[in-house]
Amino acid sequence: MNIRKLSQALIATSAALTAAHVNAAGFQLVEHSASGLGRSFAGEAAVADNASVLARNPAAMSMFDSIAVSGALTYIKPDVYVKGNTGVNALDRALDNEDVVPGAPVPAGYFIQPINDKWAWGFGMFSNFGLSTEYPDDYAAGPIAGQTELITLNLNPNVSYRVNSHFSIGAGLNAVYGTAKLIRNFGSNSPFPASGNAAHLKGDGWGYGWNVGAMWEINPNHRYGISYRSKVDLKFKGDFYSDIPEGLSTNPYGTGGEEIPGKLTLNLPDIFEFSGYNRLNQAVAVHYSYVWTGWSTFQEINATSDGIGSVMQKDEKFSDSYRVSFGATWYLNPEWELRAGMAFDRSPSRTHKTISIPDNDRYNYGLGFTYHLSEQGSLDAGFTYIQGKEGSFNEEGVEFVSKGDAYIVALQYNHSF
Repeated sequence: MNIRKLSQALIATSAALTAAHVNAAGFQLVEHSASGLGRSFAGEAAVADNASVLARNPAAMSMFDSIAVSGALTYIKPDVYVKGNTGVNALDRALDNEDVVPGAPVPAGYFIQPINDKWAWGFGMFSNFGLSTEYPDDYAAGPIAGQTELITLNLNPNVSYRVNSHFSIGAGLNAVYGTAKLIRNFGSNSPFPASGNAAHLKGDGWGYGWNVGAMWEINPNHRYGISYRSKVDLKFKGDFYSDIPEGLSTNPYGTGGEEIPGKLTLNLPDIFEFSGYNRLNQAVAVHYSYVWTGWSTFQEINATSDGIGSVMQKDEKFSDSYRVSFGATWYLNPEWELRAGMAFDRSPSRTHKTISIPDNDRYNYGLGFTYHLSEQGSLDAGFTYIQGKEGSFNEEGVEFVSKGDAYIVALQYNHSF
């Protein structure tokens, strides 16, 4: 294997190395609430059992007759591995990594206030996209060693309008703030010092979009929700440097340790969701969702610097993906609700897998409950196990195998005034 060739191919920004295995397709996050986690996020645009529905359908705010607030904290614990196969045992062992993705908390908060019997407004703070991966400094393919991190926060004000007793509409604006960090080490097979960075890129930025939704309430026991969230171009500005000597012909990205301005536009996809909620009797309700994500907007990552041009570039060639989920809620008594659900996530990188995003299809299995502390307050808890399929792909003559499972837990408090 040509380590130098592999290094040059992999020095490009890796946007989401196997992070897809710990949440939804690509590097999408669906962990907006503990109540949703317990039902595998089935029916999220229609259930409207607390203020977290704001993240999925603004029209559902019309169902609240008093101020409602919700705060959630989710913790994701992944179990992800990547294995390389070059035909050289010693090198293969150096390419294997059993702990690619670290655990991470995901917070969220929501507020809804009715204005009158027609209008309501609300505000949500949550994340739709994020990732975090870590490799040891001595990983053999040095330019993918190190740390990749993307954190986004969506600030989302919304309004809703009740057209009549059966139909409501809603809309909102999205101001998405993001921070990104990419650190790549030289690795154990590099001629450069192990203490240096092959690439170091860090920055932050904003992107803007919009969302709309509608709710059809046949009666109090049967309703359907539909929503759309626009794509967002997240524009990062920051600094780039590489400890590779400047002007080295075998690697054009070297700056000799000098820091230069860098910028990157990350194309976040649009999201469409249809959900249904049907309460079959006093004790049982079923709910379901179909979510389509326009991942075909994400074709490459290309970081540039003024006067130099591209300093990092890699094709990703994502395809549109979908998620289907089904769940049920058991209303045991006025204090307790139990819920369960399952979901299937289709990978967006099914036609173009790379070491930077070796994404595979996955299944989700969720359990959860709500305990009503009083007429105003309730506590939600949720747990999900994500089972990822094993997938293989070839990049620069190396056969890679990847698989990722994850365990997710969440707590949430809801209060009405």
